[in-house]
Amino acid sequence: MSSAEVHEAGNNTRLGVMLMIGATIVFALQDGISRHLAGEYNVYMVVMIRYWFLSLFVVSIALRQPGGLKKVARTRQIWLQIFRGFVCAAEICVMVLAFTLLGLVESHAVFVSYPLMIAALSGPILGEKVGIWRWSAILIGFLGVLIILEPGIGVFQPAALVPLLAALMFALYGLLTRYAARKDNSATSFFYVGVVGVVFMTPIGLWNWEAMSAPDWGWMGLLCLTGALGHYLLIRCYEAAEASAVQPFAYLQLPWAAMLGLVIFSETIRFNVALGAGIVVAAGLFTLWRERRQR
Repeated sequence: MSSAEVHEAGNNTRLGVMLMIGATIVFALQDGISRHLAGEYNVYMVVMIRYWFLSLFVVSIALRQPGGLKKVARTRQIWLQIFRGFVCAAEICVMVLAFTLLGLVESHAVFVSYPLMIAALSGPILGEKVGIWRWSAILIGFLGVLIILEPGIGVFQPAALVPLLAALMFALYGLLTRYAARKDNSATSFFYVGVVGVVFMTPIGLWNWEAMSAPDWGWMGLLCLTGALGHYLLIRCYEAAEASAVQPFAYLQLPWAAMLGLVIFSETIRFNVALGAGIVVAAGLFTLWRERRQR
């Protein structure tokens, strides 16, 4: 799920952009299926089964690496990798819950603020310099989040904070991934995301097990396949092009998910959500542009 999990920069930007667009479409489909299944069954069980398949995927990737599974699993920062995996699994649970509470449109409108959170927290956590222009973009972006949430207007819904929490958790996960990259390669970090996640989710998911209908098992299988396909496309994307060149296209997941919400789940787009999301995306694109320019 992270855009920084497997990263070997190449120079085929056009291919990288196409792969990133494909990944956003696949991940939007994954979110739509997650919304359906989590609306019918326990969130923990749905995420657990998804992790069963993801863990098989990451192990198969590790076995194909030079040195095999033993080399990929070797790390000098095991507790950091375990914490990363835990944060990722918890974030997925929170975000899927947000889909059931608010729908795809509003959940993604708030969640797209995570790059701004990464930019804001990169200073205290990673020691990176955040200049006045990036701080200005961050503040404007969070103004967009406030426009979406509408605090103080009518009856504020606490459920609106759920995707904001998911964005904060994903931002923390992204920063931990950057920090881990100082000593571990991307294959090792990706491996621990799958393995730690399945260890963490399995006992919780089994405790909350519910019988699933035959058609929904089909949707569950499709959810697992989209998860693996999405990560594969991201792997290929970062092998083909630099992250700074393709990252802006990751925002396309918002309109794809919004279209699914409108067409399949009969959701609506309120004016404040569209306006706030536009401000957040514009601010996020500006921070990416500033980061690329500084590099």
